[in-house]
Amino acid sequence: MYNPPAFQVTDRILLRDTVRRLGAGELITAGAAGLESTLVPVLVDDDVTRLTAHVARANPQWRNDGADALVTFRGPDAYVSPGWYPSKREHGKVVPTWNYVVVQARGRLIVHDDPAWVLDLVRRLTAVHEAGRTEPWSVDDAPADYIEGLARAIVGVEVEITDLVGKWKLSQNRPAADAAGVIEGLRLGGSPAQLAVAEAMDRGAG
Repeated sequence: MYNPPAFQVTDRILLRDTVRRLGAGELITAGAAGLESTLVPVLVDDDVTRLTAHVARANPQWRNDGADALVTFRGPDAYVSPGWYPSKREHGKVVPTWNYVVVQARGRLIVHDDPAWVLDLVRRLTAVHEAGRTEPWSVDDAPADYIEGLARAIVGVEVEITDLVGKWKLSQNRPAADAAGVIEGLRLGGSPAQLAVAEAMDRGAG
């Protein structure tokens, strides 16, 4: 992706934690049928060398075993009005833009057509997303034969990460007063997306 130095984030731990917080990404591959894309819940390992996920067996994308893969994770994003910039009143040389957080992982797709591997992945995904609930659901809460049947209906996929990069486009290229104006404007807007972008701007890339 086009990523000017002002917006680049390369801290792998920050990127790993961002992927974990977002939870799901868009798996994109190119195969005999052309470009294919599937939104998948994802796990990323501690050393940030691989992503694991699963797709429906009926989804032909898993047949692109060994293909180059791109997984994109989209964080908060929101429109930025030039009316929020103090510099608008000074010289008027401002235009609208969009602020956002995105992570991209590239690598090789590895297919795991193995119900045991898939069931282990489903257990780990469930544990992550049920954590913190008062009464967390467990795979073992469902009948074993039902879960085994579902496991045979999905295929595991893994992406060996060869490149991981983040883009935090959060008004870093604007004067400090303009960035502060954007944060204020977003907070006044008050939508969940606007508030999330304002929070990300407050935190910065670190």
